[in-house]
Amino acid sequence: MGGSRTADEVASWLDGVGIALLFPKADVVLPSVWEAVKGDREVIWSLRDPDGGFVSFTPEMEIVWRVKDELPEHRLACVGKHLGGVATCIAPRVLPSLYALTGRAGRAEDFRGTCDGLELEVAEAVLAVGPLTAPALRAVLGAAKKDVDRAVLRLQRSLVLTNAGVVEQERGWAAIAVDLVARRFALGPLADEPLPDEETARRLLVRLVLAAAGDVTTADVAGALGWRRNQAEAVLADVAESREADGFRIWTALPAGPALD
Repeated sequence: MGGSRTADEVASWLDGVGIALLFPKADVVLPSVWEAVKGDREVIWSLRDPDGGFVSFTPEMEIVWRVKDELPEHRLACVGKHLGGVATCIAPRVLPSLYALTGRAGRAEDFRGTCDGLELEVAEAVLAVGPLTAPALRAVLGAAKKDVDRAVLRLQRSLVLTNAGVVEQERGWAAIAVDLVARRFALGPLADEPLPDEETARRLLVRLVLAAAGDVTTADVAGALGWRRNQAEAVLADVAESREADGFRIWTALPAGPALD
């Protein structure tokens, strides 16, 4: 799997796996962009001098740090803290299934029925103005940094907002701009295509996790997708076979049926 170097190469790999973390996480069975670039899960992000001082990113970290912004900027992937509060990359072909579970139809303004307070103000500002950075949102809304950051995180978790690339700042690091998921990736009515029904969406997502991990527990699927365990088990019972091992039920993908003539 290692060897991906450009945003296009990472996007092609991501299209195959469907959903990936940016960096591996020990308790999450999803693959990671880091693994696609480096070829293994060991994260070494910096080069150090003999005294331990930072010299530079490792070559692999340079690539990952760059593509995490290029993927959403060019709409090659939906990138943000969408699952488990960590940076997640979602292939455009998979996004409609995840979005279908929000209960929203896919119109850009559908967030109005699902959030309020500062979250609603943030989403309304992005709807009206277009992609905005956190500093720009603070200037528009007159809100504190911690409050805006918290609102953006919650809106990313609920798939209202997603990353849209970076904007250079006068000082310091470039800032990530956020946009509305439904608008940026033309979901539902914006794409003239209906979102899948919930059952179809859940089955597709569980199959992706199974394909990535091989064998899973109910907790693995629930943790990867942010579901309750009973939700994960119900879908696993439909799309996988199970066995008992060390007191746990282990699920694996059902074998493919015979080819049709």
